[in-house]
Amino acid sequence: MDPSPSGKKVNPEKLEQDSRLISQFGDYGYGWHDADPEGREAPRGIDEETVRRISEDKGEPAWMTDMRLKAYRAFAKRPIPTWGADISELDFDEFKYYVKASDKVATSWGQVPENIRETYEKLGIPEAEKKRLVAGVAAQYESEVVYNSIRSELAEKGVIFLDTDTALKEHPELFKKYFGTVVGLDDNKFASLNTAAWSGGSFVYVPKGVEVSIPLQAYFRINTPNMGQFERTLIIADEGSYVHYVEGCTAPIYATDSLHAAVVEIIVERGAKCRYTTIQNWSTNVYNLTTQRALVKEGGEMEWVDGNIGSKTTMKYPSCVLMEPGAKGSVLSLSLAAAGQWQDTGAKMIHLAPHTSSTIVAKSISRGGGRCAYRGLVKIVKGADECKSSVSCDTLLVDEISRSDTFPTMDISENRVEMSHEATVSKISSDQLFYLRSRGIEEKEASAMIVRGFIEPVSNELPMEYALELNRLIELQMEGAVG
Repeated sequence: MDPSPSGKKVNPEKLEQDSRLISQFGDYGYGWHDADPEGREAPRGIDEETVRRISEDKGEPAWMTDMRLKAYRAFAKRPIPTWGADISELDFDEFKYYVKASDKVATSWGQVPENIRETYEKLGIPEAEKKRLVAGVAAQYESEVVYNSIRSELAEKGVIFLDTDTALKEHPELFKKYFGTVVGLDDNKFASLNTAAWSGGSFVYVPKGVEVSIPLQAYFRINTPNMGQFERTLIIADEGSYVHYVEGCTAPIYATDSLHAAVVEIIVERGAKCRYTTIQNWSTNVYNLTTQRALVKEGGEMEWVDGNIGSKTTMKYPSCVLMEPGAKGSVLSLSLAAAGQWQDTGAKMIHLAPHTSSTIVAKSISRGGGRCAYRGLVKIVKGADECKSSVSCDTLLVDEISRSDTFPTMDISENRVEMSHEATVSKISSDQLFYLRSRGIEEKEASAMIVRGFIEPVSNELPMEYALELNRLIELQMEGAVG
C-alpha cells in the first residue's frame, strides 16, 4: 500500500471500490470538488460542547445558545423516524457539523476567496446576477454564507436580504420575534438537529406593500466529504407584499454520505403573497431531510414550487398552515428517482379557518430501479367550514423495475367542505413512441418530448432560465432510460 498525502496507508482495493461506487452515479454535472483545508480539519460528531462552540464562534446572544442546547437535547431523545424512506443507516457521529469556509460575507465577487469564487463561476451564479436575472443573490459554501447582495433600489424600500447569521446581529428584535415560531425546536428530529447546529441560510423581510418582482436567489453548495449542512431560512412577507425566493443546491460525488437538514420558516401576513422555488440537484450521496413550513394569514397566499432531481434520499413535505379566512396555499412538486434514489416527498395543508383553500399537484418519475413516494396530509379542523382542497398525484414509470407509492391522508372534521383527490400511474408506452417515430422523430427525442409534456405543469411555473435548466437536468437524468 502507498502512503496518502496525510501519511495514512492507501488500500488500492479500497480506491477501486470507491471508484466503482462513484461511477454508478452517472454523469452528474456538478460533482467536482475543491481544495478542502477547512473541511479536512473539521471534527466529526455532535454533542453539547459542539453546539456551544458553534454559538460561541458566531458570537451569539445567550438566548440563542440556550435554544440550541434545548434543541440538541430534543434531537438526542428522538429516535430516527421509520415511517418514510429508509434512513436507518444514518450515523450522526460520521458527519462534520460546522465547517467555516470564510471569515466574512462578501458583497462583491472579488472579495470571495478565489477557490470558492471559481466554484460559483462554474455554476453560473455571478453571470445570472450580472444579467440582472435576480434581485439579490446569496451563496452558501459549507456552513457559511460567503456572498450576499441585493439591488440598491430594493434596499432603499426597506427590503432586508441577509444571511441569517448577520440578520441575528443586525436585526435582533425582528429576528427573535419570528425565529422558531413556525418550526419549533422540538418539531421533529431533523428540525431539532437544525436548530442545534444551524449556520447560514437566508433572512428576508419585505415591508408592507412592497413587491419584489424579480426573484431573490440563494445557492447552497456542499464541498466537504461527510459534511452536514444546516442552513436556516426565515422569510417574512409583511401585509400586502410580494416576494419570490429561489434556491438551488449541489454537492460533489463522494463514496461516503453527507447530510443536508435545512429548516425553512415563512410568515405570510394579511394580503401578502410568497412563492418559494427549489431546484434541488444534490449528488446521490446526500441525505436531504428538510422541514419547510409557512404560516398564512387572512387573504395571504403561499406557493411552493418544489423540484427534487438529486440526492440519495429525500424526505421533504412543504407545508402551509392556513390560519385565517381567505388564506390560500399551493404545492406544485416534481420528483425524479433514478437508480439508488428514494424520493419521499409530498405536502401538508392544515386548514385552521373557514373559507381557506389549498391545492397540491405532485408529479414523479421513477426509472432505473428508483423509488418515488407521495406522502401528504390535508387536515380541516372543526369550524373551518366552506374550505376547498384538491390533491392530484401523477406518476410516470419508465421501466418495470422502478416503484412509486402514494400515501395520502385526509383528516376532515367539518361537513361543509369541498375535497378531491386523484392519482394516476402511467408509462412511456411503445404506442406513444411508435406514433412519434412515425412522424420522423428519433426515439431519444420522442421519449424526451413525452417527459417534457409530463413535467410541463411544473416547468411552466418557473422563470424561463430555471425552466430551461430543469428540462436540461431531466433530460440528462433520462439519457439511456428508454430503448
